[in-house]
Amino acid sequence: MASVLNVSGYLFTRIADPAALRPVLREAALAARLKGTILLAEEGINLFMAGEVGAVRGFLAELRTDERFRTLAVTESWSAVQPFGKMLVKVKREIIRMDRPAIRPEAGRAPAVAPATLRRWLDRGRDDDGREIVLLDTRNAFEVDYGAFAGALDWRIERFTQFPDAATAAAVELRGKTVVSYCTGGIRCEKAAIYLREIGLDAYQLDGGILGYFEEVGAEHWTGECFVFDEREALAPDLSPRGTVPA
Repeated sequence: MASVLNVSGYLFTRIADPAALRPVLREAALAARLKGTILLAEEGINLFMAGEVGAVRGFLAELRTDERFRTLAVTESWSAVQPFGKMLVKVKREIIRMDRPAIRPEAGRAPAVAPATLRRWLDRGRDDDGREIVLLDTRNAFEVDYGAFAGALDWRIERFTQFPDAATAAAVELRGKTVVSYCTGGIRCEKAAIYLREIGLDAYQLDGGILGYFEEVGAEHWTGECFVFDEREALAPDLSPRGTVPA
């Protein structure tokens, strides 16, 4: 029976003191016997962790009492065993590295498309204004090979820092279309959408990423699995780990 709660989420929010916050969160997570990784940077927080359901939700509830993290949303999934080996809390320059300091999601998001809206667009083959939709995968090539949205653009990047140059090179062919960027949980496609709009494209991010789409919509318009960075390796559209039958 799947009894371990896994959560993943991020929030771009100004953190003036990530180094000071690190031991506080580490102590709280260890006290709750959670395992996983929390990344902190001046631009925000990114976490993926697992543990007993009450402990995980209690940790998140306490975290959200801090006004900086009040709106932190997570995607939940389940596993029979703990998928992480230890609890790590790290301070980074960016919670997702892009090497474009001018791209600051904490100062303002790009427009987001809800999973149900994206499904409707894909069912019709057009957005609500009748424009052509281009789905753009912002993940690394090996992740895309596990599964992707049908017909999505895949630039075969090996790391996210390569995305801006790839986007600039493709900008002319994307003009006049509605571009929806997506990634696993939303963090990369949020930065990606901002960059795409900076270079003059009508770009949106998939709210909640692939996992949010799975949670709300399921497998429609998706082929394969979604790679995740833990011992589960990949999740099916019903959010069950690879090779398991959900309880």
